[in-house]
Amino acid sequence: MLTIGIIGYGFMGQTHGETLKKLDYAKLAAVCDINQDQLKEVPADVKTFLKADQLLAEEDINTVILAVPNHLHLDMVKKAAAAQKDIILEKPAAMNGEEFEEMMAVTEATGVRFTIHHQRRWDKDYRLMKEVVESQTLGDIYTIKNSLYGFNGNMHDWHIYPEFGGGMLYDWGVHLLDQMLWMIPGKLKTVYADVRNVINQNVDDYFNIQLYFDSGITGQVELGTYFLKDEPSWFERHWFVGGNKGSAYVDGFNPQGNIVRTSQLLTNVPGKITMTAAGPTRSFGPPPEGRLVTEDLPDVTVNHRMFFDHYQKYVAGEEELVVKPTEILRLMKLLDAVRESARTHRSVDFE
Repeated sequence: MLTIGIIGYGFMGQTHGETLKKLDYAKLAAVCDINQDQLKEVPADVKTFLKADQLLAEEDINTVILAVPNHLHLDMVKKAAAAQKDIILEKPAAMNGEEFEEMMAVTEATGVRFTIHHQRRWDKDYRLMKEVVESQTLGDIYTIKNSLYGFNGNMHDWHIYPEFGGGMLYDWGVHLLDQMLWMIPGKLKTVYADVRNVINQNVDDYFNIQLYFDSGITGQVELGTYFLKDEPSWFERHWFVGGNKGSAYVDGFNPQGNIVRTSQLLTNVPGKITMTAAGPTRSFGPPPEGRLVTEDLPDVTVNHRMFFDHYQKYVAGEEELVVKPTEILRLMKLLDAVRESARTHRSVDFE
C-alpha cells in the first residue's frame, strides 16, 4: 500500500488528492500547506499540517508528493530523502540541470525511490502520435511539430515570478519538450530557441524551439498564450508528423485527426509549365479528386492515473520506473540549452 502525504495543497496538490481517492493501492494519509485556507476541504480522516517537517515525521507515510512551487523543490527533496520517504516530485523538477543533479545524488545516497510527475506522457493526443511514429506507417519521419496556443495572455499566482520558476517554458514547455524527447529516437544534436515576453513583463509566454536529432528528425515545439482567432477555442492543441509515406495530424486534447496519404505521386516534368488557380505550380495547386486519401489513427486508451498505476507496479517490483530521473536530467539540461539559445540568439550543441 502506498501511504501518501502531499506537501503543497494548491491546484496540483488537490488534483493529486482527488486521483488518490480512486486508487485501491494508495491511501492519502496527510496533507501539508502553509496556507490554512487550502486545508479546509481536506477529508476528516486525513491529517493536516502547516509545516512540512511535521508531515515528514509521520512514520506511517512511505511516499510524499511534493507539489510546492518550483524554487522550493530542491530543499523539499532533501528533507523528504533525509526522512526516508519515497518521492514523487511535481514538474518542473528543478530550476536548472545542476539542481536536479543534486536531487539525484541525494536520493541515490539515501536509497529512496524518486520520480517526477510527468502525467502528460499519458495524454491521448500525444500517445496517438507516438504510436504513429513508432509504427513506421509514415515511412521515414522528417518532421514532428507539437504546439499549444491560447488567448488569455497573462500568467497567474506564483507563475508570474521568475524567481519562483514562473513562465510558460517551465509550465507547459516542460511537458511539450518531455513528450518530444520520449518520442523521437537518437541523440539531440542541436537546439535553437526563441523565447519571448509578449504580454507578461517578467516571465515568458511565447517560445518556438527547434530540435535537430541525429535520427534525421526535426522537432518543433511552439507555444503562445496570446494567439488570437476570431472564433477561438479555449485553447488549441496540435500535432503534425510528416514522413515520406504520408502525414498524420491531431487537433485537440480530445483528439480529432487522420493519417493522410496521396493515391499517387506526380512525376517530375522538366521544362513544362502547369497553370493552376495558385499560379504556375503543381506542388501547391489544388489536389484533384481522389488524390488525397485518409486513414483512421490507431486506437489508444490512456488516462493520467496510469502514472500512478505504473508507479505502484514499479514499487511492487513488477515494472521498470516509467519516468526515470536520468530522462528528466536530460530534459532539465535541454531547458538550460533553450535558455542559452534564446539569450545568445544562436544554436546550442547538445549531445
